[in-house]
Amino acid sequence: MNYQRFLKSQSLIVSASSVVFPFYLLFIRNVGESFSQFGWAYGLFTLISAFSYPLIGKLTDRFGERDLLLIYTWGMAIIMLLIPVTTEIWMIYIIQIIMGVLGAVQKTAEKTALSRHVQTGPDHSVGKSIGHYHFWTAIWSAVAIILTGYLIDFLTIGSLFYIASFMFFYAGIIISKPIKKKNTD
Repeated sequence: MNYQRFLKSQSLIVSASSVVFPFYLLFIRNVGESFSQFGWAYGLFTLISAFSYPLIGKLTDRFGERDLLLIYTWGMAIIMLLIPVTTEIWMIYIIQIIMGVLGAVQKTAEKTALSRHVQTGPDHSVGKSIGHYHFWTAIWSAVAIILTGYLIDFLTIGSLFYIASFMFFYAGIIISKPIKKKNTD
């Protein structure tokens, strides 16, 4: 996966997350009966991520970040389809556990891919490359959040999860495109 494809897919991933994250927090709160249930739901995500990082780091070294990013994008696409039909707090807990693992996959694979692209850059300016990467992913995140504010006036909250599902799925398509080999003849 080249840097441009990586940047495009990650910008889409960050945008999809930005579209649903504020509304997902409200959704969790509406399904649960107390702030302690909300705390458990969010804590499960973080705790599962923490315990997943060591294994996912090894898997990234073994299989590569591209395959893990595909698992993340398509896994999140499926999860986004399930969230609007979730009605019980135990369902939220299961989704949070799955999203905890997937979140660890994304963070680890993203950082691994970024480090590989930065090290092979022509001028090896690590800070400049990382700054460029975060600039574009943050710009797309901001655009997504602003547009979501307008969309929510016309759509239901559930429809945002379907839009995010499509965005995650499309990011997976971008990542899965075959890598073009350079002709050395």
